[in-house]
Parts: sequence; structure tokens; C-alpha cells
Amino acid sequence: MDESRISACTYPLRERDVEYALQVLADSGLNNADLWGRMPHFSADPSECDLDDLMALSARLGVKIANLGTYPGREFSSDSEEKRAGELERMKATIDAALRLGVRSIRVMPGEGEDPAIIDRIAPLMAESAAYGEGRGIYLGMENHGGSIAGDPQHAKKLCEAVGSPSFGVLYEPCNLLAAEVDYRQAFETFADHIVHVHIKDGKWGEKGFARCHLGEGEVDPVWVVQAMESIGYDGDYALEYEIPEIEPVETGLAKWFEYFRALEI
Repeated sequence: MDESRISACTYPLRERDVEYALQVLADSGLNNADLWGRMPHFSADPSECDLDDLMALSARLGVKIANLGTYPGREFSSDSEEKRAGELERMKATIDAALRLGVRSIRVMPGEGEDPAIIDRIAPLMAESAAYGEGRGIYLGMENHGGSIAGDPQHAKKLCEAVGSPSFGVLYEPCNLLAAEVDYRQAFETFADHIVHVHIKDGKWGEKGFARCHLGEGEVDPVWVVQAMESIGYDGDYALEYEIPEIEPVETGLAKWFEYFRALEI
């Protein structure tokens, strides 16, 4: 696996400052970060986050900000026109920040809740957002997990088709689907034409339910995931999402994930 296309999420280090988080990635051998989209790691609000300082830190540590794990779009499903308009401005501010940082994609929220009835309301706003992102070379991806319409592959596909932009799509997360008892292979087939980014972690079902585990010890087949993504011409990175601090601290465990993933024979 080409290690230049491997990144890691800083979300597991969200309670530490951004310098510490990026240093952990650097110490683990990674040169790319999927930066958590809230403080103390990032904010599109210049009063909270100085992008020049963030870029200088990134350059000093040798860890590029490759993607942003942000949250704009939640209020697109609001009954309030004022809230929807304000959320669109937050979306555009996030895209502008992403452009300055030189990232490939941002994570967006497809409204709030799992009711597919919100698709008709949020699609026009997401289409405007996608057009704004496309003009700046930024992809917008909604992560497939519970609590969101993106957790249902058919609903995610329906929204993607309603938006109708190559810059908007799914942040494919096989482990989240597995945890929700959704076949991640079938889900891939459902929305393969709309995937814009990928998160990688692992987990397995047992007598006590679903549990996350070290990469390679669960039911997610990373070789299959990469081969599937490469088959559709995906040229982005693969973001390792280390979320098992109860098993091993990220400070030591992430390096193991990186070594495992880059050693995959694809």
C-alpha cells in the first residue's frame, strides 16, 4: 500500500491540543492528517483558529492536513429559514478554510436525524454547497453511521442523486456499517458511484455484541476495501481511525496500524 495515501484521524486525540495530536501522527510514521473539525484542533471561525498558525505547525511537524472531519450541514434540515441560511454560510466558510489548508475533502452532516423525509429539504442546500466546493476543488462527504440518514445506504444514495454533484458523496466507513449490521460490501455496491473519502478501522461481533479491535483482528477486510475503492478510480487517501484507547493508547497503537496497513499487498 502506498504510504503517501495513508492518513490518520486526530479525533481520538480530541482532548489534546492540535500540536500534540499531529506530533503523535508524526511519531507514528504518518505524514497526513484527517483533522478533527472542532477545537482544539480546527475551527473555520478565525477568532477561534488561526489558519496561518495551523499551516505553520503542519509544515514544521511534516504532517499535511489532508482532510477535515468537520460538521457543517446539520441545520440544513431545520424548520428555521434563518438557521438554514446560517448553516450555509458556515458550510462555505469551512470550504474556504479547506481551500487555504490545501485539503482534499471535508466531512459534512446530511441534516439531523434518520428520517429520509429531510432529503427534499436538504438537497438544494447541499447542492449549492457542493457547487461551491467543486469550484474550489473540495469534496464534501457524509459519513455512514447511525443517527444520520447516511447510515442507510439507500438513503445516502438517494441524497447523492438528488444533489447530483461529483463533489458531494459518501465518506465510506465499513466498520460503522458492520456495527449497524449493514453489509459493508453490499453498501459499497449501492453507493460506489458517490464515494469521496474513506475511514478505516476494525471490529467484530461476539457474545457481548459488537466491539472494535486492532486493525486486522476483526471482520473488516482491508484488502477488499482498498481493492474495491481502487476499482472505481478512487485517488484519495485512506484515513486510519484509531478508536480503541481501552485496548492500547493511540500513542503506541497507531504506529502498529500504520505498519499493518502499509504492508498490505494490494
